[in-house]
Amino acid sequence: MVILGTFSTTIVHSLINDDSSQNSTLISATTTPTTTVDKFGIKEIYPTKEGGRQWYINMDSPKSDGIFDPKSILTKQPDGSWEIAAKQVRMNVNTPEGMQPWKNVEITGYAKVISANSPNNDHLDWYARGGKHNDDVPCDGSALKGWLGIDGTVSWIKEIWFTDGYTDQLAKAKVTNSILGRWIGWKVIIYNIDNDSAVRMQSYLDDNNNNHWVKVADIIDDGGWYANASDNVFYSADCGKPKDYIIINPGPTVAFRSDNIIWDLKNLSVREIETPPLSK
Repeated sequence: MVILGTFSTTIVHSLINDDSSQNSTLISATTTPTTTVDKFGIKEIYPTKEGGRQWYINMDSPKSDGIFDPKSILTKQPDGSWEIAAKQVRMNVNTPEGMQPWKNVEITGYAKVISANSPNNDHLDWYARGGKHNDDVPCDGSALKGWLGIDGTVSWIKEIWFTDGYTDQLAKAKVTNSILGRWIGWKVIIYNIDNDSAVRMQSYLDDNNNNHWVKVADIIDDGGWYANASDNVFYSADCGKPKDYIIINPGPTVAFRSDNIIWDLKNLSVREIETPPLSK
């Protein structure tokens, strides 16, 4: 795994049959042995925290719970999934007043990309650890984002503030072939470690839409992952955070995001998880 500050190797597993396409950091596969499943029958990597929040999309009426805000039109498909075709997709799972914000989470969703403006650059990403992303409250716009590119490349990126608090990507690797036109599952897991002094981020892919999850990225941020803006630009937001701020704070919003993509979705969920041991 990448441990920021000590810079050890990224753990990934390529699902590409052609060995010549595999990333140089490839090592053996890491799959989950779990037999616990969620309400959709999807395998869980980590168990739900006792008394922790759980959210599952209502596949009959997605907006009916007052928590899920897709911000765009969803169109029901013959197979029961929902299609979203907005240029900018920001589907938020919000925190009702009086409830604890999202912190240590396992975010799951199935997607089938119908079309993309730039298949070699466009991506899906699930993210957490922040609130509103707009210019009025730039310091609220933090996030840890697990990316899945349409071309099969995965990575992680950190956003310390909106919009000039972005880092470069980490754990970037091409782990599968293009996901265009086929169903895949994508899991993003974020949880604090070391007495809330660092954060671990993991990505899992169900490449064949058969509930077989393979870990494709695993990193720890314990410092040293810096925003790429100049000092003048970064500190202009006056957020009171260093350029390598570790996002250990919870946030009221979890989101499913894309740009310039038309895609179908199903079985989205967010769960607060029991903080697992580092060794898993």
